[in-house]
Amino acid sequence: MSDTINTESQASKENEEDFISMLEESLATQSNLEGSVVKGTIVALENDQVVVDVGLKAEGRISLKEFSSPGEEPDISVGDSVEVYLDRIENRDGEAVLSREKARREEAWEKLEVAFSKGERVNGQLFGRVKGGFTVDLSGAVAFLPGSQVDVRPVRDPGSLMGQRQDFQILKMDRRRGNIVVSRRAVLEETRAEARNELLANLAEGQVLEGVVKNITDYGAFVDLGGIDGLLHVTDMAWKRISHPSEVLVIGENVKVQVIKLNSETQRISLGIKQLDSDPWTGIEERFPIDQKMSGRVTNITDYGAFVEIADGVEGLVHVSEMSWTKKNVHPGKIVSTSQEVEVIILDIDMNKRRISLGLKQTMPNPWEKFLNDHPTGSEVEGQIKSITEFGLFIGFENDVDGLVHLSDISWDKPDEEAASDYKKGDLVKARVLDVSVEKERISLGIKQLSEDPFDSLIKNFNKGDTITCTIAGVKDSGIDVTLPSGISTFIRRSDLSRDKAEQRPERFATGDKLDAKIISLDTSSRRVGLSIKALEVAEEKEAMVQYGSSDSGASLGDILGAALKKNEDESESENKP
Repeated sequence: MSDTINTESQASKENEEDFISMLEESLATQSNLEGSVVKGTIVALENDQVVVDVGLKAEGRISLKEFSSPGEEPDISVGDSVEVYLDRIENRDGEAVLSREKARREEAWEKLEVAFSKGERVNGQLFGRVKGGFTVDLSGAVAFLPGSQVDVRPVRDPGSLMGQRQDFQILKMDRRRGNIVVSRRAVLEETRAEARNELLANLAEGQVLEGVVKNITDYGAFVDLGGIDGLLHVTDMAWKRISHPSEVLVIGENVKVQVIKLNSETQRISLGIKQLDSDPWTGIEERFPIDQKMSGRVTNITDYGAFVEIADGVEGLVHVSEMSWTKKNVHPGKIVSTSQEVEVIILDIDMNKRRISLGLKQTMPNPWEKFLNDHPTGSEVEGQIKSITEFGLFIGFENDVDGLVHLSDISWDKPDEEAASDYKKGDLVKARVLDVSVEKERISLGIKQLSEDPFDSLIKNFNKGDTITCTIAGVKDSGIDVTLPSGISTFIRRSDLSRDKAEQRPERFATGDKLDAKIISLDTSSRRVGLSIKALEVAEEKEAMVQYGSSDSGASLGDILGAALKKNEDESESENKP
C-alpha cells in the first residue's frame, strides 16, 4: 500500500515537473515572439478597433486605420488572416499589444532593402508635406522625398502630385534609424534620358515638331518635345520685336516649332516659330530704296537710338545722331515716344547683318543750310550770347543754331581773355559771318571784323623806315608800351630808346606823352610793328651830315647838329606866324 502511494506521489511530481517545463518552454517561445511579425486571425470589428487572435491567451486590439493605405478605405472582414507585429505578449489589461502598421513596415523594409541593393525602382504615394520636402508611403514604410528631388525642374504646383502612385529611386536607407530617402527626379531623368536618346536619333535640322511650353524666361521659352526640351529664343518667336516671351506664349500651350539648330553632343536644341512664316526681309532692298521717305511706328527706345517698324516684321534703327540736327546730347526718349508714328528716311541697308539705318532729322530742313542761305559769308548777324567758354563766345540764332566767336576774333587790339571779359551771357551782340560749314555743322563768327583792321590801315599809310608819332601807354624797366594812331599797341625796348646809353632810361618818359619813332619792321603774318627812337636819331644825324657838310670841310659834329636844330626851330617859328 505504501509502495502504491509512493509510486503515485512520484508520478504526480513528474507530471508537475513536465507541466512546469512545458509552461516555461511555452513562455520562452512566446517571449521570443515579441518584436517579430506573427500571423493572426481577425475575430471581431468593434467600432474603430480590430480584434486579432495570434494564438496567445488573450487577443489584441489594433486601430482600424492601420489596415488602410493613406487616402484609402480599409478592406478587411472577420475571419481574414493578417500579419501583425507583436510588441508585447500582454499589457496591464492582459491583452496582446499588436500593430498592423509595424508589420507592414517590417515587410516593406525587407522588400525595399532588396530593391535598394539591386538599384531597382520602388512604387509609392505622396501623402504629406514636411519641412524641406514630402512624405512618401512605400507600401507601409514612410520615406522622405526632398524638394530638390521632386522633378528635374521646380514644380509650380506640388499639390497635383499628392495621392498619385509613382515610381521612386531609393537614394539612402538606414534601418536602425528608420530613415529612407527617395528621389522622383532620378526616375524622371532616367526616363527622359531614354526618350531623349530616341528622340535625338530621329531629329534633324529643319524638322517641324509639336511641343508643350514648359517654362518661360526673360530670354525665351523651354518647349517639351516629348522627353527632351528645346530652347525657343525670344528673337526666334516672331519676325517683329517682342519685349517678353509672355506676349506670345503661355505655359502649357501647344506650339508648332521648327528645329533650327541641333547639337547631338551637348543635346541642345534651338527652336523657332518665325521660321515657319515667310521672311519679311526678302526683297527688302527693292521694297525700300535708299533716301526713300516713309512712315513707321516707334517700337523701342534705347540710350543709343530708337527702333522704328517700317513694315510688318521689319525694323530699322534711328541712331541718336540721326534724330535731331541740333539736340546732340538729349536722350532719344525726349525726342520720340513708344508707339509714336514718325516719318523717316532710309539711309542704309545691310542685308548680311539684317540692319536698316534710318534718319529722322533728314525729314526736316537742315538749319545750317537755311542759315547759310539767309546769312551768307560776310553778312552781319545779331544774336544772344548763350555761353562763354575757353574757346570764345557761343551766339544763338533761330532753329537752335549756334555760332562761335573765337577769342582771337573778338578784338583787334585787346588780348583774347581781356576782350572776352567785356561780354557776359545773355548779351545781344552783332557779328560778321566768317564761314559756314554745313557738313561739319559749324558757324564761324567775328566781332572785330565789323570794323577795319587797324593793321591794314597802318600798312596803307606807313612803310618800313617811316617816322610815326605814338603815345606812351606804359613805362617798364625793360622799355615802354606805346599806342600807334591806328590803335595798335607795341613795345619799344630799352636799347631802342636812345642812341646814347645814358639816355636809355625808361623813367625819363611819362605815360600819356607823345614821341616820334622810326618803323624798323612791319610783320604782316604776326601783325607786329617794330619801333626805335635810336634808329630815328641815327637817321636824323645822317641827314644832317648830308645837308650841312662833314668833318672834312672843317665843321664839327656839334656845329652840324646845331645848325640843323636852328633850321628846325626857324621852320617851326615861320609855320606858327600868322
